[in-house]
Formats: sequence, structure tokens, C-alpha cells
Amino acid sequence: MFLGIDIGTSAVKVVVAPAHGDVVATASAPLTISSPRPLWSEQAPDDWWTATVAACAEARAHAPDAWAKIAAIGLSGQMHGATVLGADRRPLRPAILWNDGRAFAECNVMAENLPGLGQIAGVPAMPGFTAPKILWLRDHEPETYGAIAHILLPKDYVRLQMTGEVATDMADAAGTLWLDEARRQWSDALCEASATDPAWLPALYEGTEESGRLTAEAAEALDLQPGTPVAAGGGDAATGAVGIGAVKDGDAFLSLGTSGQFFIADETYRPNPESYVHAFAHAVPERWFRMGVMLNGASPLAWFSSVAGADIPTLLAEAGQAREDRLPLFLPYLTGERSPHNDPYIRGTFSGLESSTSRGEMARAVIDAIAYCFRDARDSLAAAGGVVDRAMAIGGGTRSDLVLQTLADALGLTLVRTVGAETGPAYGAARLAAVMSGELSLDDLAEKPATEKVFEANVDQADHHAERHRRYRALYHALAPLARPDGSED
Repeated sequence: MFLGIDIGTSAVKVVVAPAHGDVVATASAPLTISSPRPLWSEQAPDDWWTATVAACAEARAHAPDAWAKIAAIGLSGQMHGATVLGADRRPLRPAILWNDGRAFAECNVMAENLPGLGQIAGVPAMPGFTAPKILWLRDHEPETYGAIAHILLPKDYVRLQMTGEVATDMADAAGTLWLDEARRQWSDALCEASATDPAWLPALYEGTEESGRLTAEAAEALDLQPGTPVAAGGGDAATGAVGIGAVKDGDAFLSLGTSGQFFIADETYRPNPESYVHAFAHAVPERWFRMGVMLNGASPLAWFSSVAGADIPTLLAEAGQAREDRLPLFLPYLTGERSPHNDPYIRGTFSGLESSTSRGEMARAVIDAIAYCFRDARDSLAAAGGVVDRAMAIGGGTRSDLVLQTLADALGLTLVRTVGAETGPAYGAARLAAVMSGELSLDDLAEKPATEKVFEANVDQADHHAERHRRYRALYHALAPLARPDGSED
């Protein structure tokens, strides 16, 4: 048996699964986000370990026999979070997360310090990435900056608690703006551009390599055997890909979680930073991927559920009955946006509300907006040479037939919901652990899960979504200057 642990934004999720066969147990423990100032998004690193222990205890209770047979562990996690530690390996402050927008000015500094940065790092400097946050700390929290001894990504802080090792993997390192993507090694030039001492960075491993073993203390906390090996794992986008077999050239999927990704696997490194497509190292050796990334995946629907006073199934039922000729428009940018705008300031809004607008019509507008985010990502990938006509779908948002059919219609492609689509990155992490242990081969990772349902694009909806998407884009461009602190259009 293999344990996959995914350190998400809203929860830690764990999966227990054999190398071959169905998942035996899943469990999760919630996490909270703090936003003490506008544009800020933070979490307490120790909460990740506390939630990991809680989620593992729940999984153990569900399947005690399988838990006793766990032979190895794989890790997955939210990317880009700056977790800065002192010499005692304790956090110096809360972690600055992937959806934090405070370091926008520092991105300009990095671009000025290193022209052509995007060709090395696979993407231009954007405030969600790790490196600009270190520049921000230097300028705004100099005492913290001066005390830095280690910088870890969220899942790697959990690895530290498990193994005592300061380590990361290629796929998570890819999202820091410190990795030379083509060479799969830390870049001195990128470190210099971001005032980062390379000695602060963790050791690099491929996702299928062993990165350490459970200490006696961690083994007791998790009720596992001391010395259990821990695979390096990967950032959640890459491990999600591994979980559904998206490791060969042209394999594609959409991920609908708190954030959203449109992912295409590559056998070569293909940067195109001008399109804001992310070209990153995969969690599988000698593989890369291109990805359009949206800070707001399926989460706007959860937000609307909270403010509308109705659970998501109720909203989906009402949205399915909404009149399409009376739908408002919704911008889903609740935490800014990355692809294709690189805009940390834009925020969500409804437009076109009438006295007759119903809750269901507003919910349908939210669903359309989720689809239009992915349509923007599709267009960015096309500009970078990444056209596909079929993709798998993973993440919590895949539970809804209405959401997936809307995506298929708006994108003009076939979407496949696979069996176990909700397990996502945690399952991929477990599979990486199985490769590390020799129970699976790298070729085995290309195996796709069984299909649960296929959503074909309805050609009759093409013009409807094309026109609404045109107005959706126009609404963004009209409102973006109003959202910026200086009101500028650039």
C-alpha cells in the first residue's frame, strides 16, 4: 500500500492505494487562509502538519488493515508558497501563498535585473511565485529577510516534519522562479535577480526519487513504521497529472480545484513567456508541461454558495433551469488573476443584474465565468502551440455535469470525467511513491483511469458562448483600470 498526501489550500487530503487497483481510503482535514491586508494570503505552516496528522488518523480509522501495509509515502502540495525558516528550521512568519498579490512591484524589479527571465524560468515574473516574495521581504520585513536560513514550499515543510530533510522536487521547484527548467537545476542568475542566497534553497530530487525516511517521532504521530521512505513527489498540478496518466506528449487535462489549470504534457521544454503560459518541469523525469493557470478555478461557485445562502447542489439545480437569454455576466477574479492577465488587482463583479434576476441565473453566470477562464487559458495555450480537442477533467469541480458540459460547450472540446477524478494530486503522489518503491514503472504512470462520463461539445451553443465570452473580456478591460491603485490602463 502507498500513502499520498496533498497539502492543498483549503484542506490536506490523503489517499491510501495499492500500486494496482482501486483507492482503499481517502480523508481530509480543513485549512484556513488569513488575509490580514488587501492582496495578502497567508497560512501558518504548522497548520499543514497538524492537518496532515488529522487526515491520516481519519484514513487509518477507515482502513486500518491497509494502513498497516503502507510501504512508502508520496507528497503533493499547493505551489509557490514562500515558507521561510530560521537556522532552527522554525517558521519566521506565516507562509505567503500562491494567491498572494503583494509582490507585484518586485516582479518588475526581477524583470529589470534579468532580461529574458521567462526563457529560463518558463514564465515571466508574477506576484504569486516564490522568488518575488523574497524581494518583498527584503524591502518590507528586513529583520525577517536577514534571519532566513531555509526557504521551503508548503509540502516540503511537511516533508521536513516527517523526515528532517530540507528537500523539494523538480515540479514544485519549477514554480519558484529559481529553477532553470531546461537543465532541471537551481539557477544562480535567477537567485541573484531575486536577492536569494542559493544556500537557502532545498536539495532537488526527481518526483520518483527518495527524499528521506520517516523519523521515529513522525512515525509515532502517523502510526506508521519508522524509516518508511518518502518520495519527493510534486507540485499539485504535476501530481494531478500523474494521477490520471497525463505524462506523455500531448496528454491534456483541466483541473477544477480552488485554482484552475489547463495542462498539456510535453517531452521537451517549450517556453513561451509572452503568452503567460507556464512551461515547467514535470514530476516525471525528462518530462515537462505547459499550463494555463487561473487563480480562481471552481472556487467562485463555493464563494457564491456562501453568500447566497444555498448549498452548491441547490445552486446547480437552479442554474440548470435558468433562462439563457437573461443571464448576467460575472467576473470570477476574487483573488486577482494570473493567466492571461497577470493582474493581482482585478476583483470579481456581476454586470447586467435586473430586478428580475434570480439566484439561479446568477449561479449560471458564475458557472459560465469559470468556463470563460478556461477559454482564456485555451487561447493562451493555442498561442504557444498547444491545441488539443480532448482533455480529461479532475478536481472537486468535476462532480457537476452542468459545469463540465458548460466547459465542453464553451471550449469546443471533448471532456472526459474519469473514475476517481476527485482524488487528483494525492493519488498521483501515491503513484510516485509506488515508482520509487519499484512496484510501478515509469511507463505504468501513463495508464489512464477508466472513463466515467464523456461530455461532447454542443455545436448549437458555440455562438452563444462566443458572444458572451467577447463581452466577458470587454468587461474585464473596462474594469481593470478602476481596480488598479493608480487607475492606470497599463
